[in-house]
Amino acid sequence: MKEQMLPAEGKLGILLPGLGAVASTMIAGVIASRKGLAKPIGSYTQTGHIELGEGKGDRYPLIKDFVPLASLEDVVFGGWDIYEDNVYEAASNARVLDQQLLKAIRPELEAIKPMKAVFDRNYVRNLDGTFIKQSANKWEAAQELIQDIETFKKVNNVNRVVIVWTGSTEKYLEQSAVHETIASFEAGLKNNDPAIAPSMVYAYAAVSAGIPFINGAPNLTTDIPAIVQLANKTKTPIGGKDFKTGQTLMKTIVAPGLAARSLGVTGWFSTNILGNRDGLVLDDEQNFKTKEVSKLGVLEDILRPDLHPDLYGELYHKIRINYYPPHGDNKESWDNIDIFGWLNYPMQIKINFLCRDSILAAPIVLDLALFADLAQRAGMYGVQDWLSFYLKSPQTKQGEPAENDIFKQLNTLKEVLRAIMQEQTVAAPALNRAKATEPVV
Repeated sequence: MKEQMLPAEGKLGILLPGLGAVASTMIAGVIASRKGLAKPIGSYTQTGHIELGEGKGDRYPLIKDFVPLASLEDVVFGGWDIYEDNVYEAASNARVLDQQLLKAIRPELEAIKPMKAVFDRNYVRNLDGTFIKQSANKWEAAQELIQDIETFKKVNNVNRVVIVWTGSTEKYLEQSAVHETIASFEAGLKNNDPAIAPSMVYAYAAVSAGIPFINGAPNLTTDIPAIVQLANKTKTPIGGKDFKTGQTLMKTIVAPGLAARSLGVTGWFSTNILGNRDGLVLDDEQNFKTKEVSKLGVLEDILRPDLHPDLYGELYHKIRINYYPPHGDNKESWDNIDIFGWLNYPMQIKINFLCRDSILAAPIVLDLALFADLAQRAGMYGVQDWLSFYLKSPQTKQGEPAENDIFKQLNTLKEVLRAIMQEQTVAAPALNRAKATEPVV
């Protein structure tokens, strides 16, 4: 695979459907990093290291020095939004970043202006977009998106493009007949089938054009047979879904620890308050259900009540999200965890996480974009489940269970990167070290 890897030459375009708080925070952070005004903290591609096996040279290099990722200097941003604000205006309105920092990079942010979005309020009732395409049907909307991508590439002299969905959570949809095949899906686009949400239109446009597409929301988007089939046909990487940020991040860190120590869990109650546009969208019951389904499966996948009925067979898992405008993007979550240990004696864990939603999500968007581009240049296509490390409800290949343990996810990600570069895993030298310390009998 290493010999067949295409180099990261020229510019990489990162297109974002939804230029709101998350997208504008990520873009501003990359530009600030390029100018030496900030550091890309939280980005594994920029600050993380990887352990290598036996060999010559640096055996604990930075990820960006180990695999041929696109340089931040070569990244160009664009996207679509339902409002006409440029990225400086969007970032200022989101109130995530300090205004002094935004002013220092204002010209670069103002130059990034959205393209008209594909939007239907039936899928996001609490938003009322004004900067939207007036397409005859969803098929025409997809063709317009493809033309947008081509125009962006020409205007910005871009060699490659990836798309990461940073738009709002859409209402809950279940897979149906229109999603089963490429033909049925394309017929549905032409017939304006209500089971085809705007995010699916973006995914279809991207994948049909051979553009990697990552879904950062809990929507039913790339995880339908038609898009998977199309990705395999056009040899395009896809993945998702739902960026793993605040409360779910904590769950995927804490739950594996409890399971490792064979501590039982009877209940896990989670509640959040959030005041940004995402919070407003999730204030609608239909959109909240999409998020709830995404978040609920995490604990069960990690704790495996089916394998450990004595420890987790009675697990009660409850999630609540409340819209609270005064907090803006500063999400706050509370978790009450009822656990039990030796001889069934009960204990409790309380977690109060005062986090910043977009600050946690921004580096995820960057890493997913860079890794999706890497995957395509390495000849990898279809569902990229090795990117589960970044996602709440990871999309997997058909028939394969999702892995939600963040430590196992990270190991998988590292193993794939080592495989791409044809490097030895760390298991063999670790075993050798263990043997070297065995006592002589």
